Amino acid sequence: MAQVKIGEYVVNSCTMYIKPVEYGNKIFSTIVEPEDEFLSPFKPLDLIKNSCAFYGVDYESRRKGTKLLIDYSRKLPIVIEPINNIYAFCTTSPEDPNCIWFFLEHIKDYRRASARQTLVIFRNDNSFTFPVSYSTFNTQMLRTSYLQTKLMQRVELNKKKLFYLLHGPQLSKASESGEFYLKDR
Repeated sequence: MAQVKIGEYVVNSCTMYIKPVEYGNKIFSTIVEPEDEFLSPFKPLDLIKNSCAFYGVDYESRRKGTKLLIDYSRKLPIVIEPINNIYAFCTTSPEDPNCIWFFLEHIKDYRRASARQTLVIFRNDNSFTFPVSYSTFNTQMLRTSYLQTKLMQRVELNKKKLFYLLHGPQLSKASESGEFYLKDR
């Protein structure tokens, strides 16, 4: 797959991962989708921040929301766009120039490749080895899944509350009318 040079990029439901790459004396990003690979002159964190803004929320607000939902404070996964299940997690501190961002929905499986490397198998059956320990990758997957679960629980709770407000309490309906029993009294 040939790498296409681009400028702006917005994370979307096709984004599998974003990794830093040295390009001259600068850090650029390689962005991988199931059928495409792009080279952007922006750092991975800048792409994540710009994508959050594109979907209407700034990156820091997403981080604060994650802290509130899952009570963690380091290497936080974030929801970039919840309607399309775009959840991302980082492999190191987001400020670290070696930080790789993965997108939960595209990861099919992962395995220890060596002490400091993890083989990641994506849903399109492509697999790559990344310079991140299995333990770190596994922890980040679990945190991101936990974030997704907590957010979906809140969404479902709100749906139930809204249904109740709109329709009132739902009484169980007997097969016979209550009037039948009350007539002779």
